[in-house]
Amino acid sequence: MNILVANLGSTSFKYRLFGLQGETARLLARGGSERVTDHRTAIDRALGELADAGLVRGPGDLAAIAFKTVLGGDVTGCRLADERVEEALRATADVAPAHNPVYAEGLRLFRERLPSVPRVALFETAFYQWVSDYARRYAVPEAWYRAGIRRHGFHGASHKFVAERSAELLGRDDVAAAARRLYLDGPRVIPGAPVRVISCHLGGSSSITGISDGVAIGTSMGLSPQSGLPQNNRVGDLDSAAIPTAMRRLGLSFAQVERALTQESGLLGLSGVSNDLRDIKAAADRGDPRAQTALDVYVHAIRHWVGAFWFDLGGCDALVFTGGIGENHPWLREAVCAGLSDLGLDLDCERNTANTPESDLAAAESRTRVFAIPANEELVVAREAARLLTGLHVAR
Repeated sequence: MNILVANLGSTSFKYRLFGLQGETARLLARGGSERVTDHRTAIDRALGELADAGLVRGPGDLAAIAFKTVLGGDVTGCRLADERVEEALRATADVAPAHNPVYAEGLRLFRERLPSVPRVALFETAFYQWVSDYARRYAVPEAWYRAGIRRHGFHGASHKFVAERSAELLGRDDVAAAARRLYLDGPRVIPGAPVRVISCHLGGSSSITGISDGVAIGTSMGLSPQSGLPQNNRVGDLDSAAIPTAMRRLGLSFAQVERALTQESGLLGLSGVSNDLRDIKAAADRGDPRAQTALDVYVHAIRHWVGAFWFDLGGCDALVFTGGIGENHPWLREAVCAGLSDLGLDLDCERNTANTPESDLAAAESRTRVFAIPANEELVVAREAARLLTGLHVAR
């Protein structure tokens, strides 16, 4: 079956077309548009490209259109993206304003453009369905919790791919198989020592997730994609008292505070240079003290969350770096892994610098393995959509 994965940003539209047969997936096409002002035009252009290539000449050439939706409150998992899903995205847009409105609009546009083709939503929160209640709760009044003030977690498709692939690289095909079928079968008791993985998705948006036998035990992001590590221009973790204090001392309105925290903070706010880590590193290498502070804060936050999950898991069999920053910056991996020999992690600097994808970057004597695994969120979305459709067909 052919599944089109649509990845929508506020000013971008990217797609990948996969051909799936059982567990085997082949990338048939990829493309997209940047600086998008009209998603309808971008979607029509993409469908035109696929038609010109002879890959999607009509609705019959697609088994589904799949979406990496972000947050739907109590609506989560992998499911048919009906109008209830669209409404759930709109209802929680106040928590994910950069993501939800555009996905709701994208679902609607594809529903109008190809009404006979099933639409499937894989929510980023799906990977955290089985996180223990104590790791999901904030210490807020019960009424707040019932109103949805809780840790949701994000980057679920990326961390799920890491759960699958890291288990394979560790030689634990039993755990890899269970991780692949997690959304169908739920968590399984797997004989033998647990596979403990700490997954670092580091990019424009970053998060750390602890994983045991393919199942998330907790994550650095919380109610919204705003929290956790410093993001490219979003603040990350912040004491709640900072907001009223800044409003009083700086004479800011709530709208000004919200803009500052979501668009002017993070690595951009710290460095004063850029929200791109490459630019910040170049400035730090030239002696810019604010840029160096931004790097130090980022590394410190990563190590903080890695340490938290190392403790929660009772150890770490693999520390994994993924995402554009995690995969492509050996200096960052070296900084995160520094001084961890007593915990059983020794990085091989030569292997780390070579930067070969999916190679083991740890020294031979290291108890903990270190991998840089290229992100493949779209593949996870395509596979889960195919499993959902197959399950629905069998049920019928």
